[in-house]
Amino acid sequence: MATRVFSDEELEGLWSFPATGKDEMTRHFTLTSADQAFLGKFRRAQNVRGAAAQLSNLPWLGFVPDDIPSAPPAAVGRLARQLELAVADLAGCGEREQTRTDHLREIAEYLSW
Repeated sequence: MATRVFSDEELEGLWSFPATGKDEMTRHFTLTSADQAFLGKFRRAQNVRGAAAQLSNLPWLGFVPDDIPSAPPAAVGRLARQLELAVADLAGCGEREQTRTDHLREIAEYLSW
């Protein structure tokens, strides 16, 4: 019989976005000019914001939570300002699992993961 190591609450915490402090915001949510050029390949602003969230979180967390719209609003706003996009929520981003997966695959390749 399998032993349960984590409670449901602990698992939820492990698979979601953690709180972000000033250091994390600076270190993980500052895009380089190369990052911005890479993100330019995504057509819709919603996809650019979603891909930017994935690009920032993959190196930080080692994974990207499935619920991209739950990314910390301050982090999303910081990314949107750098990309000169309207500061909007990520509602609808990643609705299509295939799109989310395709973007994540491209991002992992870009990051040489």
